[in-house]
Amino acid sequence: MAEHPAPGSGARIVIVAAVARNGVIGRDNRLLWRLKSDMRHFRALTMGKPILMGRKTFDSIGKPLPGRHTVVITRNRGWAYPGVVVAPDPESGLVLARALAEQHEQDEVIIGGGSEIYRHFLPRADRLEITEVDLLPDGDAVFPAIDALVWREASRQSFTKNADDEADFRFVTYLRR
Repeated sequence: MAEHPAPGSGARIVIVAAVARNGVIGRDNRLLWRLKSDMRHFRALTMGKPILMGRKTFDSIGKPLPGRHTVVITRNRGWAYPGVVVAPDPESGLVLARALAEQHEQDEVIIGGGSEIYRHFLPRADRLEITEVDLLPDGDAVFPAIDALVWREASRQSFTKNADDEADFRFVTYLRR
């Protein structure tokens, strides 16, 4: 298990998610689409920063993401993975992720899923980086509704389906009002 940093800064909370038109983000602990452009976008947004995620999301990835500091939230006190900081609950996970952000001179902590983790941190997030995916898949994991009274759209870029991306999609940034 990675060494736990001391409690630290108040790095901003940024939620990053790919969300279908019906709010679905996955099924059976996996993504339901292939968007290489979104993977590149995710990498650019998260490189060098701590990423806080649930254990099921980590299991779906299967390893720590290169160039990022992974904090996994799990109730399983015996769970460990080399190079991953483990937290027993979202609040201690945030403290550990903020300490990592401070240690590595980053001003943001990335919330990387899944749906329970997104739901927990949405009321405290400073920014949302949402990839809107133009699909309507069946799924068992959904992203919480984005309340227009709380969030304002700051930017939007639209992209058309191509050989690398199996659906039309948009990168949308929301800022807290």
